[in-house]
Amino acid sequence: MDWQIRELPGRHFRWRIRGNPLSWLDDLPLETPDAVLATSMVDLATLRGLHPRIARAPTLYYFHENQFAYPIGQHQTRSLEPQIVQLYGALAADRLAFNSEYNRSSFLEGVEGLLKRMPDRVPGGVVDRLATRAEVLPVPVHPVPPGPERDRRLILWNHRWEYDKAPERFVDALLGLDARGIEFRVALLGARPQRAPEMLTRLRERLGRRIDADGWLDREPYERLLGRAAIAVSTALHEFQGLAMLEAVSAGVRPLVPDDLSYREQYPQRYRYPPGDGAALLERLQQWLEGRLPPALDVSQWSVNALRPAWERIVRDLIRDTRPD
Repeated sequence: MDWQIRELPGRHFRWRIRGNPLSWLDDLPLETPDAVLATSMVDLATLRGLHPRIARAPTLYYFHENQFAYPIGQHQTRSLEPQIVQLYGALAADRLAFNSEYNRSSFLEGVEGLLKRMPDRVPGGVVDRLATRAEVLPVPVHPVPPGPERDRRLILWNHRWEYDKAPERFVDALLGLDARGIEFRVALLGARPQRAPEMLTRLRERLGRRIDADGWLDREPYERLLGRAAIAVSTALHEFQGLAMLEAVSAGVRPLVPDDLSYREQYPQRYRYPPGDGAALLERLQQWLEGRLPPALDVSQWSVNALRPAWERIVRDLIRDTRPD
């Protein structure tokens, strides 16, 4: 299959989500494609309106996130426009796919809540109309092989260091472990701002001797750390699928995640702690470090081999779809 990819830099969020049809105004194929797969960051309704040849092609609108459930930062305000872009895009698409049931249900609930707030002239059955063509189709994960030896004292953080991942809660838990005299080490992986956040600087100053890795790693050393670590912690305020955590768990790392978001679909209760409860996180970490780790988990259902047939099926079905003239 011959794919033509169009993408834009991952910055300037409000301009990207509203302005992408303009950015691509003169940069789309002249022929009508067999199908279009657009992410939920694409203003698909406008794109189809500006390009009749795109409008004639069957379209899959893929939600890796949704703006109804995305948390806002301390200095941000909730904007209606990104939500409307995704609602119109969903209505303009032939099929909808979400990377988790949490993503699907929170989007549909968000649409319902939004429409209830509108003053008048809201058609009935919008949510049902969307739900009938929506399915859950996770992003496939390439499994990471376990290492030759597990370091049961090594805690892994492999997330972005940004507000939506609530890294300050993770830092508080590590400082709590240190104050109790518990032996552990930590690998701090993932992207972070150029200027180190205050909590990261504090962690480096207080626990520098315990840090085995700090920063972005190339794939090979990253996978080696996943194969060696014992516990992977999430303190996320949102997670629509959690690919980094799934990768770690595929390597044998034990997940410790909030009892919320997409994690409920992936990990049994014993691997989850009450969301936002720093004391519970600290206690569970201490139990796992000083006692026995819980069993490793099988997450092969999210692997490439397991999900390939579903992705091939939806693309085949999409190409067979035809829209009425």
